[in-house]
Amino acid sequence: MDESASTLKLLPLGDTAWTVEFGNRIDPALYARVLGLLDALKDAPHDGVFAGIVDIVPTFRSLTVHYDPARSEGPALGEALLSLAQTAQAVSREGRRWSIPVCFDADFALDLDDLAQAKGMTRNAVIDLMTATTFQVYMIGFMPGFPYMGGLPAALEMPRLSSPRKALPARSLAIAGAMCAVYPWESPGGWRLLGRTPIPMFSAREESAPSLLAAGDRVNWRAVDRAEFERLEAAALHGEFVRESLLIEEAQR
Repeated sequence: MDESASTLKLLPLGDTAWTVEFGNRIDPALYARVLGLLDALKDAPHDGVFAGIVDIVPTFRSLTVHYDPARSEGPALGEALLSLAQTAQAVSREGRRWSIPVCFDADFALDLDDLAQAKGMTRNAVIDLMTATTFQVYMIGFMPGFPYMGGLPAALEMPRLSSPRKALPARSLAIAGAMCAVYPWESPGGWRLLGRTPIPMFSAREESAPSLLAAGDRVNWRAVDRAEFERLEAAALHGEFVRESLLIEEAQR
């Protein structure tokens, strides 16, 4: 049996959704298969067994399909999704590429020194590695605008904090395990804080796309000093910052 087919799982999510799971790890190859199924579903005629689909939610290793049970029979839809997942071609697609400023000052980066010490690195070496890496946005979730990003160098991987903090400041750059993220809002959390960006990850002013990042986007962090951080933060607060100024490359189609 094909190893990729053997890892496929069809999981019910209540009575109105199916999740197709491609594996249990963060892997660009799995994400390419998720995108392949997503494209196959978009191209499939939305009649018959697919008539009741109301929403499709991709993640870095799975895809969930929500459906109206009055228009699609659940078991038949599940079988069709599993069959489509087995035949869909993996898709490699690059979204937009962003250069996002981050200030790594100590009061913004509460866990940076501990991470550096644990890894036998200097503080500047950790910052250099973070800013030299291109991160891949796999999904937006947990809260509006929260980007789950892969690509964290193995040398920086660390588990979550054993005791989560009650409040992480908005726009904090954080890592956990093999993932990287930015908290759009103040929130409890156990991810390790390495810095803070002055750029909002979510803005209601941007009606067409309130979330700055989207699945498939790529991100490079750019280190800035406190003065530049405060200048950009003030511009964003007053609606004077143009987010497109951070764009390095448009999406590749």
